[in-house]
Parts: sequence; C-alpha cells; structure tokens
Amino acid sequence: QVQLVESGGGLVQAGGSLRLSCAASGNILGGTFGAWHRQAPGKQRELVALISSRGIINYADSVKGRFTISRDNAKNTVYLQMNSLQPEDTGVYYCDVPGAKWGQGTQVTVSS
Repeated sequence: QVQLVESGGGLVQAGGSLRLSCAASGNILGGTFGAWHRQAPGKQRELVALISSRGIINYADSVKGRFTISRDNAKNTVYLQMNSLQPEDTGVYYCDVPGAKWGQGTQVTVSS
C-alpha cells in the first residue's frame, strides 16, 4: 500500500512560517485530490485545505489568506505553506490522499 510521509513541522513563534510536505511512496497523486487535516489537543480533527486533481482549492475559513496548498504530481508530493501562524494553528498535521495509508503526521507548535 502507498504510504504518506509528512515533514516540515516544528516550533515557531506567532507570525512565523512553516512549509509542510507530504510525500507519497508511490505514483498515486495524479487524478485525485490531496488534502491536509490537523488535530489540536482535545479537539476533533479538521480539514485545513484541499486541492483537487484539477487544481481547485478549498480552505478552512480559519486559514484563508494565510495558508497555501499546492501539489507536484511528478514528485507525488503535496505541500502546505503556512504563513502568519497563530497559537491556534498548533496541532498535528496529517496529509490525505485517497488510496494511501496516512502517516504519523507532523507536529506544528506555535508559541505566543
């Protein structure tokens, strides 16, 4: 089964930026969507951003104007550029591609 591996998380101060990457172990991204979810401590997992196979993008209201999702089908990779990070963005970020096994996520911690 194709595996997803997230990377790029870390500790950053409020107002800072991070770029997350999600690499699929196989050629699975073309023809389907890629998405990022996050789970904050004590909260349900939420969809942060999604990019369709045609490049149509949707964002959660809470990240609009600050986060940018993109994809590179040739590299089987989905990215999430996160700017103007706030403490409420803290959580574990997971990548989602249909047919692939989710990874362990990458921790993002934003200090105030």
